[in-house]
Amino acid sequence: MKKIALIIAGGTGQRMGQSIPKQFLNVGEKPVIIYTLERFQKHPSIDGIVVVCIDGWHQILQSYANQFNISKLVSIVSGGSCGQESIKNGLDEIKRLYNTEDMVLIHDAIRPMVSNEIISDNIAKCELYGNATVVAPCTTVALHKTDNEYSSEVVNRDELLLTQTPQAFILKDILSAHAEAKEKGITQSVASCSLYIELGRKVYFSVGDETNIKLTRPGDIEIFKALLSVKKSEWMK
Repeated sequence: MKKIALIIAGGTGQRMGQSIPKQFLNVGEKPVIIYTLERFQKHPSIDGIVVVCIDGWHQILQSYANQFNISKLVSIVSGGSCGQESIKNGLDEIKRLYNTEDMVLIHDAIRPMVSNEIISDNIAKCELYGNATVVAPCTTVALHKTDNEYSSEVVNRDELLLTQTPQAFILKDILSAHAEAKEKGITQSVASCSLYIELGRKVYFSVGDETNIKLTRPGDIEIFKALLSVKKSEWMK
């Protein structure tokens, strides 16, 4: 069974407030997406990488991949009108290139701090259960939003998990989920794990970490820079 990383880089990053997509922002000496690709490039269990990329940036991404020796990159495809459609485009490309019995790890391009341990556990749990979503415990007080002004209800955080990526599936199973979703008119699911749950399927857990951050707003870039400086020796290996 081959393991293919599907990197989702189709967003425009409007919340980041920058003139270029956030996955292509330079941090240090390279763009964010290259940090992400390097994590899968260096992982011994990953056989190939497919990227769903925003239109107009395909050639730029390929040039970066050549510059930074991302040799496992096998294809770049365009995104769709929403996240669910973008993922489906990537899955269809993986189906064209690989076997439907292979495993796909769907990962946000803007989670550049994903560790070898997170990737390895995600693979191991998918091999065990058939799918796996990286999760981290909720460690803060969670309030139910009654409206935008106040809350009158505390949510039991022991019952909450914060999802991250990668989210791993056997290719034939996640393709089946997308086909079923189309039949049922489900078109705006925010993640592959939520798509599974909307279809009544079970989602299994693998171990995440608070450092596996998603770069969404400008402050997240500063956190990323700080994490890079702390983990510089690991990143330089």
